[in-house]
Amino acid sequence: MTINRRTFGKTILAAGAGLAMPSIARAQSKELVIISYGGQLQEPHRWLADKLEQEESGLTIRLIASESQDIVAQIKAAQGYSPYDAMPNGEPPHLIAIDEGYIQKADPSQIPNYDNVVPGFIEKSQGYGVPATYSLIGIAYNEEMIETPPTSWEDLWNEEYKDMVGICRTSSNLGLGTLAVTAKIFGGSETNLEPGWEKLQELNPIAGRSPSALAQMLERGEVGIAPLWNNDAAVAAQKGLPIKFVKPNPGPVAILSFMSAITGTRYPELVNQWMNGVISKEYQQMAAAAPYYFGVTVEGVEVPEEAKPYTPASPEEVANLQTVEWKEIVKVRPQLVERFDRTFAS
Repeated sequence: MTINRRTFGKTILAAGAGLAMPSIARAQSKELVIISYGGQLQEPHRWLADKLEQEESGLTIRLIASESQDIVAQIKAAQGYSPYDAMPNGEPPHLIAIDEGYIQKADPSQIPNYDNVVPGFIEKSQGYGVPATYSLIGIAYNEEMIETPPTSWEDLWNEEYKDMVGICRTSSNLGLGTLAVTAKIFGGSETNLEPGWEKLQELNPIAGRSPSALAQMLERGEVGIAPLWNNDAAVAAQKGLPIKFVKPNPGPVAILSFMSAITGTRYPELVNQWMNGVISKEYQQMAAAAPYYFGVTVEGVEVPEEAKPYTPASPEEVANLQTVEWKEIVKVRPQLVERFDRTFAS
């Protein structure tokens, strides 16, 4: 599946495209509790939280850094109001959250910037929350080991790269995305992954237990080339390491993250304001810049120059993004993890 480009190329200069948000009647002594990321990746959320606190008298926004299932358990166990108000989820957890009912559908009429989001990304949300950002799976390589840079996914099978290719376990979205895109390129699909398994076995790859472990293997020269997150490749390059990133033809794989209201939030109006901020042009441009390199989900946002090697910067590049039909993958994820470990265990 490729992203429907429809109206992506148009320039949007409407007043709602910025951080202008509907006023909220006196948010006196209200605390909004947002699940966020850890470390440096939380900084864009903190920036938005500070901005909204300044705009709304009496509002406090508390960010909880967690990807723990304990958080989900607390949300599901809440009697009445939830202890949390909004949360980000990547595509597979987003589908689970929809099925289990602990996130709410978005009301576009209450989120002015909603109309500015790339239509294909809205479709992936299934109407729940807003498409906040995305990360890319492309190909990273160690330029001290690789003489001829790859240009396409098929190049991973070039003789030059024999015995130097790394891949990630399917316990991660990186590994699952790699399997899915391989299957699709070689005649399969999310419901027919066998071509992917066969082609990955041909590589005789070196398996990394996690995306961060695979990135470190690439940095140390234990592998010369690997499908990798754009963010990890960018961080390595920033450290002065000889790591380059390629957005391979026919397109890199975009894994979306959505920001959604949690069922039982006390403050749905404030959550709408928070989500509107996440898809504002100002927030999107900042999150796309170094050191975050998040993919832009909103039309008409200029990608910062330093981010262009790591994220799509034109309507054409966005139109060529590959995506994964996660609803098919999620059904069989445990079996895929078990098969990967059995097939590629070192």
